[in-house]
Amino acid sequence: MNIFESGARDLDHVAIAVSSLEEALGLYQLVSGHPGSPVETLESQGVRVAFCGPVELLEPLRPDSPVGRFLAKRGPGLHHIAYRCIDLQSDLDRLAAQGVELIDARPRPGARGHQVAFLHPRSTGGILVELVQHAG
Repeated sequence: MNIFESGARDLDHVAIAVSSLEEALGLYQLVSGHPGSPVETLESQGVRVAFCGPVELLEPLRPDSPVGRFLAKRGPGLHHIAYRCIDLQSDLDRLAAQGVELIDARPRPGARGHQVAFLHPRSTGGILVELVQHAG
């Protein structure tokens, strides 16, 4: 299968791990001019999330969450990039067939009611990649 057969994926957002969501929201609102979204808590992923335009800010709920471990190991900074897709499960199946290592073989609930899945950094040049299928 040609990798471009199923169409291009647009960048959805860039996610940044932060220690304080409130401090980071203030900074990113000042820099970007975008208002911050309401804060959302995703217990299943162990994070509090807010968006400021195309930037997603992630604050861990606890140190043993994936973002908590990321902050402990690397400090604040780029956590992942996300691409929008139309049919997330088809994209996951296509990528797995091409040898891409998946963290999520099936979509799971994400922020804003969207479905998400992650690709392992070992298969994506060291960058955590998220695929997002918007709700509705």
